[in-house]
Amino acid sequence: EGRLVASGGGSVQAGGSLKLSCVVSGFAFEKTRADWYRQAPGGECKCVSTLESDGRVWYPGAAEGRFTASRDNAKNTMELLMTNLKVEDTAVYYCATDGGWPDDCTKPEYGRWSQGVQVTVSA
Repeated sequence: EGRLVASGGGSVQAGGSLKLSCVVSGFAFEKTRADWYRQAPGGECKCVSTLESDGRVWYPGAAEGRFTASRDNAKNTMELLMTNLKVEDTAVYYCATDGGWPDDCTKPEYGRWSQGVQVTVSA
């Protein structure tokens, strides 16, 4: 069936850093695309990063240059290092594999998803 468990959320001041981690189990992680998504209150689900199994990575939106996605296929883990955080980065974050860009992160139609972790950035 497969399971993803995200961790590492918390509160930080603007300009600070946080690292999110995700542990994957129960399926062939190395064959999937590793994604991070976020959803702010009242907002749509947005893809923060997408990392292919061959190492190619994309950062849609405002994350490029501040966020770094990584994966370790041997350890079945993925991470998202977030630096120079801004107030507008406040959201619930999710890790997913082959996530499919849903409108609502809590109602994905494709892929496997973690529970959400809260990231709060204060001014």
